Amino acid sequence: MEVMVVKIKDIDGRDYIVEDLHRFISHLKDFHTVNGKADGSLHEENGYYFKVTQDFIDNIIDMK
Repeated sequence: MEVMVVKIKDIDGRDYIVEDLHRFISHLKDFHTVNGKADGSLHEENGYYFKVTQDFIDNIIDMK
C-alpha cells in the first residue's frame, strides 16, 4: 500500500503534515470512535491538536 502524505489544519489553524494517512485514519477509528462514529475527543499528535468530530473523520477519509 502506498504511503499518502497530506496537510491538514489543527484546531489552532496550524498546518500539520500527516506522514501516513492510512495509519492516521486507522488510529482515529481505533481510538476516537464509538460504534464507528466519532466520539468528539481530542487527538494530539506531535504538539498539534485535532477535535475528532464526524465531519473531521469524513474529511480525512475523503483525502484517500
